[in-house]
Amino acid sequence: MSGFRVFIGHDSREPLCAPVLAYSLIKHASIPLDIRFLVIDELDFARARDPLQSTEFTYTRFLVPHLCSFRGAALFMDGDMVCTADIAELARLRMTGLALRVVKHDHRPVETRKMDGVPQTAYPRKNWSSLMLMNCEELTLWSRAVVEAESGAFLHRFQNIRDERIGELPEGWNDLDRRRPSTKLLHYTSGGPWFEEYADHPDGELWRRYRDEYLAVARIAARRPPLPDRSLS
Repeated sequence: MSGFRVFIGHDSREPLCAPVLAYSLIKHASIPLDIRFLVIDELDFARARDPLQSTEFTYTRFLVPHLCSFRGAALFMDGDMVCTADIAELARLRMTGLALRVVKHDHRPVETRKMDGVPQTAYPRKNWSSLMLMNCEELTLWSRAVVEAESGAFLHRFQNIRDERIGELPEGWNDLDRRRPSTKLLHYTSGGPWFEEYADHPDGELWRRYRDEYLAVARIAARRPPLPDRSLS
């Protein structure tokens, strides 16, 4: 499959999240997409689980340049998101002179626990790595060996990337927990409506609507012979 490369973090505890995000991307996209799920058991990745990591893709996200043979551009996205706009806007962004682009949040969480009861932590550049448009040729510093060995702080804070090489993404492309008029990508970073305790999330209906549409499409597809280049993963 050819198209704009999008890697979505997949967690086996939340099996619907990545497919629903993929469906929302495809629904609005005006360009071909090459969507791949980062499933940790399918990757050549040897790193002991960090007790502070909240998802199975906490570290595998940094393998994206390696998986792309350090060529071209690629987008990484956390799985707990839903897209309401055309991702072509990000695919068209210039990456000359940049290693990556992110939404530069000043996120200072007040809660002490994240989803699944994982302790919440605060650190510089928090949530910057939840959506990364990567210039893979400029990210050879994220080799598989480095990603397997370096600390979470080193990787998530981009400690080996100079500030001037970290560009910005347009407004609305990683809004945390609440929709605004400019929201194009909603990130359920504190807990999504797929968890019972967050079922009444103010924007829970948005995710459930995309979930129901995805499941309807998946049921129809299951009754048809498989077609090339039409899968969500």
